[in-house]
Amino acid sequence: MAETKREIERKYAADDSGLPDLTGVAGVAAVLDRGVAELDATYYDTPDLRLAAASITLRRRTGGSDAGWHLKLPVSPGVRDEIRAPLSGTLPPALAALVRSRVRDGEPVPVVRLRSARDVRHLVDADGALLAEVSLDTVRAERLSGGSGTAQWTEIEVELADGGDPAFLDRVDKRLRKAGVRPAKSPSKLARALAETDPGPLDAGADAGSAGKESPGKAGSGKGDGGKKGSSGGHLTAGAYVLAYLREQRDAIVALDPAVRQEVPDAVHSMRVATRRTRSAFRSYAKVLDRAVTDPVGAELKWLAGELGVDRDREVLTAHLTAALDDLPATLVAGPVHDRLHSWARERHGGSRRHLIGVLDSRRYLNLLDALDALLADPPLRRAAAAKPAKVAAKAVRKDVRKLSVLVEQALWLPPGQERDVALHEARKRAKRTRYAAEAAEPALGAPARKLVKSVKSVQKVLGEHQDSVMARTTLGELAAVAHAAGESAFTYGVLYGREEHRAALSEAALPERWEKVRRTTAV
Repeated sequence: MAETKREIERKYAADDSGLPDLTGVAGVAAVLDRGVAELDATYYDTPDLRLAAASITLRRRTGGSDAGWHLKLPVSPGVRDEIRAPLSGTLPPALAALVRSRVRDGEPVPVVRLRSARDVRHLVDADGALLAEVSLDTVRAERLSGGSGTAQWTEIEVELADGGDPAFLDRVDKRLRKAGVRPAKSPSKLARALAETDPGPLDAGADAGSAGKESPGKAGSGKGDGGKKGSSGGHLTAGAYVLAYLREQRDAIVALDPAVRQEVPDAVHSMRVATRRTRSAFRSYAKVLDRAVTDPVGAELKWLAGELGVDRDREVLTAHLTAALDDLPATLVAGPVHDRLHSWARERHGGSRRHLIGVLDSRRYLNLLDALDALLADPPLRRAAAAKPAKVAAKAVRKDVRKLSVLVEQALWLPPGQERDVALHEARKRAKRTRYAAEAAEPALGAPARKLVKSVKSVQKVLGEHQDSVMARTTLGELAAVAHAAGESAFTYGVLYGREEHRAALSEAALPERWEKVRRTTAV
């Protein structure tokens, strides 16, 4: 069984002088000598080092108090989530699943062996509670594949105790710097070992799901610069601009895969948004990328977004119905409504959760990731790809706004009812696409695009509230029918249904004013 531990640490270069005296650090009552541990770790990666390029480490380690398999996923600078599994001869399935979006069909191979003599000290407070573990590590690195050679160095590592205050590390840092100790240049032992045992770059796997090297926001010479110059000093083309944006979305999908598997809050929603942004860019920038190539990939992205939505929509709907039920006076709650709602949510969650993991393990999903990589490696550029980003982006956004205008006006013209509900839902989907197009255009167009994003987001919000009401009413009708068949009162479901109708009416009434703000937005 794998377990996750949040690891907050800092690394420092060390010399022959060893560990400085840390008894003077504020809050430290004693420095306890915990002896020397002999650690032997083999690090695994793909032959092109995709994991290392994404600052991910996968190792099998013996020795010390936490022998076993360790997978470290970056959270922020100096912060990683370490997922541990018991020691075994082969990579545990739980950890293999968490790197599948990067490894794909490949098999991680041993790339580096690190043998360390770890001299450990515990910094404790007046009550004997652990504040941080400080170690002086003497490391010997040996390259096992993808290069050759060995390296040796000494470093100091300070790891915050579980649940500790990160500010404590600042106090330790101040003491170490005063003693002449400086932060390590490499973010991890593996990164240093790879660099010192082979001079080749670590970004060999960049087109296979690792972080992109250029984003729209960084590729130009400044906000609203019209795409005059790229980061290399040359002229940035619309093709390079769009591809940089698509790499960001591809990287987000790949990086969010383990978070979705671990049920990290908002991970499903964020991954779904990345798939939608990618698909939206394919459509909005059809003059840049050939749709004969992007449409099949877009269709698979639509499939993935739909599968992700099964769980996400259930979460949103459950939260809304629970809040609405809690808001009712006790006199309006008849029967076991809370229990029935919670049972419905659990049943839906269990089934959708198993289904979603099956999707992420499927051949179809892995093929989609491969297709995105292939498209970015050999993009189907059209003539407009050579134009300036600002010109192409402005034209694409104007086109999306016109299409959104048609759908909103049609929906407002229809009388209240099912036909109008459907029309408003279509307008909502188009509003999302228009917003994504404007967001992608922000680095090239500057303030006008930001203003459009804000106004379209306001329209999207009111249309989303309306659609949530439609879905809530459908679910309430189903729950009421089940309750009635079980001999329970359906009164409360009817009360909630009526409130949802009122909510939808308020959303519809607010739409014309919100839409007028979009119409008044400065044209981009």
